[in-house]
Amino acid sequence: MNIDFIIFISLMVIGYTAGSIAERRHFKSLTRREDATLRQPVVTFDEGYELPSGAKYRRAALVSGSAVVSIDYFKRFLASLRFLVGGRVGAYESLLDRARREAILRMKYQAGGASIIMGMRVETSTIGGRRKNNKGLGSVEAVAYGTAVWVDEVSPQIT
Repeated sequence: MNIDFIIFISLMVIGYTAGSIAERRHFKSLTRREDATLRQPVVTFDEGYELPSGAKYRRAALVSGSAVVSIDYFKRFLASLRFLVGGRVGAYESLLDRARREAILRMKYQAGGASIIMGMRVETSTIGGRRKNNKGLGSVEAVAYGTAVWVDEVSPQIT
């Protein structure tokens, strides 16, 4: 066997393993931070939401969060093989999932102690698309934005 081929395969395995470990750590971090912000509701609508009786809006502000996540070379290589035969490209699905979740978390952090984030939207775009010297998707950017609303506490009605 050729030593260059053995080195190539070894580097591919090491790179794929390192990328997979980093991705797993990011997913664990996302889950931990999502659990910490679980009590802050985010809704994709803004019409039809009614405040509790007696509550008043204190303030509202646009909040946003963005994240750029890159796919590693080794997963890109394996995805290019999938493009030959068709089907789901799991490496790109997890890339989009990580970017969206990270952007939503960053938006929630910017909202601070808001009572609710209304009208949330998530936009995605690719960075480093197909060009002569850049083969395939390099990174994806996700931007989450919405209106953070702070509501004054409802005071009990005295009758």
